[in-house]
Amino acid sequence: MKIAVVGTGYVGLVTGTCLAEVGIDVTCIDIDSNKIEGLKQGVMPIYEPGLEAMVVKNHSKGKLNFSTSLEEGIKDADVAFIAVGTPPDEDGSADLKYVLAVAREIGRHMNSYGVVVTKSTVPVGTAEKVRAAVQDELDQRGASIHFDIASNPEFLKEGAAIDDFMKPDRIVVGVDSEKAQAIMTKLYKPFIVNGHPLVFMDIPSAEMTKYAANAMLATRISFMNDIANLCEIMGADVNAVRKGIGSDPRIGSRFLYAGIGYGGSCFPKDVKALIKTARENDYQMRILESVEDVNDDQKSVLYNKLTQSLGQDLSGKTFGMWGLSFKPNTDDMREAPSLVLIDKILNAGGKIVAYDPVASHETQRILGDKITYVDGPYKAIDQSDALLIVTEWAEFRVPDFNRISNLLKRKLIFDGRNIYDKKEMRDLGYEYHCIGSV
Repeated sequence: MKIAVVGTGYVGLVTGTCLAEVGIDVTCIDIDSNKIEGLKQGVMPIYEPGLEAMVVKNHSKGKLNFSTSLEEGIKDADVAFIAVGTPPDEDGSADLKYVLAVAREIGRHMNSYGVVVTKSTVPVGTAEKVRAAVQDELDQRGASIHFDIASNPEFLKEGAAIDDFMKPDRIVVGVDSEKAQAIMTKLYKPFIVNGHPLVFMDIPSAEMTKYAANAMLATRISFMNDIANLCEIMGADVNAVRKGIGSDPRIGSRFLYAGIGYGGSCFPKDVKALIKTARENDYQMRILESVEDVNDDQKSVLYNKLTQSLGQDLSGKTFGMWGLSFKPNTDDMREAPSLVLIDKILNAGGKIVAYDPVASHETQRILGDKITYVDGPYKAIDQSDALLIVTEWAEFRVPDFNRISNLLKRKLIFDGRNIYDKKEMRDLGYEYHCIGSV
């Protein structure tokens, strides 16, 4: 099979690389010539564990190619994936201009039957807009070429995307023709034979499935953060509550960790888009509106704890920050809780010295030199007034607490991810503030 993947961002690059890994001929296409040339040289535009080695290997074998020409990449392709960005508009809706621009270009250049697949996260009804855009370009050419549309949403977790693609919980595909279903079955056969379920459904249901999945996960996070805040008021411990309810098989233990809110490219955008879609159809997503409100408030919880301890005026105080990215194993700073915390501390007169294993460069691109970046966790806390834990990177889990106490001006830790044991920290003489427990 020959596959074209349009867009070499997070979804497109992972998709193309993993399909090449199982022996499919893939061309990844992007209008950014610098990005394409970088990929040819093994330079990754994103950080994702295991991706670089897989890209280099498959490119050298000739299974994974990179191009700026959609016309060349789409030629004789059995499947063309659209995997470009769908950034939120000011009203929260998904901006489809890039998706539809690609669809029109596919219509201008396709020369034989193929399946056009939306891989980007798009609202229900987008497939029909894609179909219309492709057909309009074919009509303008006077070309009588049959094609099918499909929806194949991604369920990749940043930091674990390779495993998620190669060993998926499920592969969801929306189709409306037997021919398209047969081609998509052939495409995903290497995964089916390993026992991973391929679930076919109608196209609108596939489009909705992605939003519903992310909205449910976001709901679990905000629910637990709401419970955590009540636990603090009532003198309960959210970690004990989590274990108590997570052992119920009807609930399960995943996505029940309290913290300082979710971020990233998916949950915030998809929750907003689903709320907007409902409003456009005269329906109110009351639970999701509350999920969003709770998450927005939760990003200020660590700052509130800090000012309760040190006062509203943070002038002359320096804070060592461990972690910047919205989650571990990624350099993604989109909607990162750290950005809210940084902004509030700076506005209150404080200074920040930050360490993140991979996200410092991306943070500096966003914030410039408003904060200080260092290349090690202990450098971040040297003569700091407190340690702020913002991202639960593995290297922060078992630090040298004696060294920390010698470097900090005061044995004061604000843990936004609950990675340490409260009793142990207090036995070591720390003033330790976490989420959902007093």
